[in-house]
Amino acid sequence: MAAHGRPALRDLFDESPTPHIAHPPRTHHRDFYVATDGSFRDSGGGLGAVIETRDGTRVARVATADAPPDNNVAEYRALHLGLDVLAARAPRDASVGVLIDHDVLASNVNNAILATQHPDGKSPRPVSIPAATRYHWRGIQARLSGFEEVRAARIDSDQNPAHPLANAPEQYRHVNREPERCVLPETPEPTTTEFPPPSRADRNGGGRASD
Repeated sequence: MAAHGRPALRDLFDESPTPHIAHPPRTHHRDFYVATDGSFRDSGGGLGAVIETRDGTRVARVATADAPPDNNVAEYRALHLGLDVLAARAPRDASVGVLIDHDVLASNVNNAILATQHPDGKSPRPVSIPAATRYHWRGIQARLSGFEEVRAARIDSDQNPAHPLANAPEQYRHVNREPERCVLPETPEPTTTEFPPPSRADRNGGGRASD
């Protein structure tokens, strides 16, 4: 079941744009999906993460209060946290779909992945990291390199199942007491020949402002 009545992470990922990188033909065979969100308020913010396998089985949910200095730091901290939790419960050869409602962070993740595939380690587009997030970005990069394949998709905040966890961490703190699970996705059934979908990089008339 998807958290909070929202679509399963796999469905959200397959229907969302992946900035600067095209979906591979078999996106729905990704092993794990992680949605993260960070909130910033003068009175205090929070971090949220939801992890599912491709068949919709929940692996983990996290909701924790935090006091980031700004929204960018909140988003980077949330992704760093979500990837840390996933790395502890997934094999190193896993393929991962990341769902974020922050445009620049989603683009940075995909550009970092593309850079690892370039002979000279160069990103096809500049990666701009806010100074206050640089240590979390290093941690994110380390986690990304630990998986077989990663793509980041950009979603709307009202579709993000991690959004309520980050915005009301005290209300959802019970999710942190859920039993720890190390769930492997079921082996997909053989399918007929599939055709690669078009790149979704320019869908919806370009990027949206960061949430």
